Amino acid sequence: MAEQGQSDIQAVSRMAQMLGLFGPEAPELSVSEATERLRLNRTTVHRYLTSMTAAGLLERGGQPASYTPGSLMIQLGAFAIGQRRIIQLAPDHLRELTERTGVTSVLSLWGLSGPVVSLVEEDAVHGTIVTVRVGSQLPLHTAQAIAFLAYLPDQLQVDRLLASLPTTQRAGLVERIETTRTTGLSIYPANPRGISVIAAPVFADSGVCATIAAIGTDRMLPSAPDAQAAVAARETAMALTKEMGGTWPVPRATRASSPSD
Repeated sequence: MAEQGQSDIQAVSRMAQMLGLFGPEAPELSVSEATERLRLNRTTVHRYLTSMTAAGLLERGGQPASYTPGSLMIQLGAFAIGQRRIIQLAPDHLRELTERTGVTSVLSLWGLSGPVVSLVEEDAVHGTIVTVRVGSQLPLHTAQAIAFLAYLPDQLQVDRLLASLPTTQRAGLVERIETTRTTGLSIYPANPRGISVIAAPVFADSGVCATIAAIGTDRMLPSAPDAQAAVAARETAMALTKEMGGTWPVPRATRASSPSD
């Protein structure tokens, strides 16, 4: 019985690994790609993919021997997101943030290994619109990811994620995480494409549950932590945190500047 239980657990783990390979950048997956990325036997991978297709977790893709997420995954995904209370509360806050800043506002939830864009509010007044697709999983170097990593309760998970990065990149992210804990904001100044992002964490009673971000061009979105857009992002995150019944931590910079008792 114990061996059967371990086999069942392994099967569930492998299916989760395979489902985790899909994303906005990989909406369709071939047997060869899954075999290479998971480093499993091709026959084993094919057997799992075939079984998952029969169960409705996957569907046949447009290319030979390829697969896409199935109807059951779509149904469960939509249900899971819809049940998140923050998804019901956030739209008004996103609209207000966009009105205050004149740029796109984004709510992201934590996925398997990074933030997943869940709601987007675009500015319909100004001519330049910077947006991101709902469902996109964001890399660990993004402002939204840093805002999560600074407050995730499982430090071992954070360490594992950072360990997967090159040493030089890891050092820079650790510094940005500390800055976020100090200021309460995660700021990604203009990248080569001229896009700036200011993100702030949102908390429920169980801890960090989302991030709010303002995204725009470097001209439209000054990246100074005391700029109007940064203040608006922080205040929006704090207001949403209050509605979620969470506690927004006092940034270290504020604590350090407070007089001692």
